[in-house]
Amino acid sequence: SEIRMVLDAGFEAAADTGRVGIGIDIFFGGGEPDFSGQARLGRLAPLDVFTRHPEWFGETGVIPETFTGERYYAADRTWVATCMSQFGICYNPDVLERLGLPEPAQWDDLGDPGYAESLALADPTKSGSVARAFELILQNQIQRELAASPGDPDAAIAKGWENGLQLIQRMAANARYFTDSAPKPPQDVVQGNAAAGMCIDFYGRSYEDDFTTADGRPRLKWIAPHAGTTLSGDPIAVLKGAPHPEIAQAFVEFCLTPEAQRIWFGKPGTPHGPVARALHRMPVRKDVYTAENLAASTMPGIHPYTDEGNFTYRPELTGGKAFNTIRNLVKVMCIDSHEEMKDAWHALRDAGMPADALAVFADVSAVPYSAFGKGDARLDSKDPMEAAARAAELGGRFRENYRRAAAMARAKTTTSR
Repeated sequence: SEIRMVLDAGFEAAADTGRVGIGIDIFFGGGEPDFSGQARLGRLAPLDVFTRHPEWFGETGVIPETFTGERYYAADRTWVATCMSQFGICYNPDVLERLGLPEPAQWDDLGDPGYAESLALADPTKSGSVARAFELILQNQIQRELAASPGDPDAAIAKGWENGLQLIQRMAANARYFTDSAPKPPQDVVQGNAAAGMCIDFYGRSYEDDFTTADGRPRLKWIAPHAGTTLSGDPIAVLKGAPHPEIAQAFVEFCLTPEAQRIWFGKPGTPHGPVARALHRMPVRKDVYTAENLAASTMPGIHPYTDEGNFTYRPELTGGKAFNTIRNLVKVMCIDSHEEMKDAWHALRDAGMPADALAVFADVSAVPYSAFGKGDARLDSKDPMEAAARAAELGGRFRENYRRAAAMARAKTTTSR
């Protein structure tokens, strides 16, 4: 993400000049992968809140260490989640009605060819949260295969990885664009410029709440795909060398108090809510989900700790080194060759989706789980020349597949005439 690049550049410059910090106190917001990465590099300070309020944490506390497989605070106590997020689907009911499409319920629905030129997607190499959404799509498919074929987990993981990449291909083929800005997809969906898109919950809920039709219907709806997402934590940390460490540590502690936690989902103008605008966030503390607090919130029907519609994230399947590989694969497979991909998808639709041409389009054998599921060092290399060479090598394979698929589909269309 861009935040990670700013921190990397700042700390590298500080090391060159012998400074400890970068003149910034707090790292706040974004996903767990970026915080874990900064912690591994030794850039985060231990948080005082764990020694001042140990009763808040763990199995007997109000902030669990993990939930839905997601970690809510670091084992070394250098970061802690203040609220939770879900990745999901935002859609425009009126546009879907015009296209003759049902409202989506799961990620697979966005691969329907009826969405062609109507999806709004963001570039995962520009946003850690968007990258996480693509990772969850892959993991959802892997977990489905593991549930269906528990006797051969290696084969199930390989098949789920393949299914996930092919679903991402179909979604990308339906995309109008890949934007650098994560907030843009819901903007275009609410304006009717796109039928649906991927976005994080608080973007979707904010647009759903703020924009309605003349008769009071929401112009945009947001859903968490059934059994297709998790509840990830949005952390906060104090950077090493912080210029105001005492104030920074006190702010972290404040963010975890019941008073601060109620601000995340309180209605504006209520005693415990924000002053002007709703934040539409899910607090991390279990004990704030009381009937009284929920009644004064913007999400009275939400209780993340009792929601059964999520799956349990398994980081060993798609996390770690694979995370960066996944975001780079999406770029190589879908963004760099988007024009060729869309051209092939258009030809396939015109030809009635012939199986042989579709198989060529969806050929992901160049990037099997066995070689990429634990990360690809060349694609993720810090050496820009090596990374570019690997991207060009893989990108050429996919471009050729899309061109071949388009030619095969058009040949069938010509023959049928």
